[in-house]
Amino acid sequence: MQTETSTASTSTASTTTASTTTAPDTAPEPRAARRRGPTTAVLIAETRLFLREPGSLFWVFVFPSLLLVILGFVPAFKEVRDELGGRRVIDLYVPISILLAMITAGIQAMPPVLTAYRERGILRRMSATPVRPSALLTAQILLHGAACLGSALLVTVVGRAAYGVALPGQLPGYLLALLLAVAAALSLGAMICALARTAKAATAVGSAAYLVMMFTAGVWLPVRTMPDLLRRIVEITPFGAASQALEQAASGSWPGWIHLGIVALWTAAMGAAASRLFRWQ
Repeated sequence: MQTETSTASTSTASTTTASTTTAPDTAPEPRAARRRGPTTAVLIAETRLFLREPGSLFWVFVFPSLLLVILGFVPAFKEVRDELGGRRVIDLYVPISILLAMITAGIQAMPPVLTAYRERGILRRMSATPVRPSALLTAQILLHGAACLGSALLVTVVGRAAYGVALPGQLPGYLLALLLAVAAALSLGAMICALARTAKAATAVGSAAYLVMMFTAGVWLPVRTMPDLLRRIVEITPFGAASQALEQAASGSWPGWIHLGIVALWTAAMGAAASRLFRWQ
């Protein structure tokens, strides 16, 4: 999944320039345009570019729900199991599919875009305009975070409509675990942006991290069904802990504070590392 960085860079640069400079002899702009600040202009431009990338939209927004539908065709996944507390395997894969969307957005989609902007000098040139480079970073985080939440809603609806998966029994706890998981995914993506100097390097590092995070989230084997020793190891990773927290909230229990704390600690650590190591040029 490659982002069209050259198109994105050119469009963002031109949009930013157009929105932050006004010739003295031009006609007055509409009132809405005058109220639009440079940060809002960057967000609008990045939104348009993001919506023009069908690859990212498919893997972040569509594929997790599609995976859930495909898994639902396995008869054994729809059988109630005593070892799962009277639940089905397909029930476990709803939070897992949601985590897959977050991992894809944070690790695969966002880092190549930002590193390409830095590699091509877009962030450096933005420093000479009223728009700060941090506006671009904020816009990317907001867009990919919104895509994660939208995908989570779609997965929940598909699971409920297609396979009768119960809605989260502990909704406040589920939302808390969901938001922490989104923050962890985006923090990990920001750290990859900070460490990788080029878009190719970000893609390579992101691909390696993607496979590891998919395993810890339970994509290939739900965390709850892992052997005891492996499950304990996985549960100290950000997405292993998030998977357990979401599953507990989905079953009607408040997610364990240990799992929530692990996700929060990973998020804080990765966010601090990203802010310390990130370079605009």
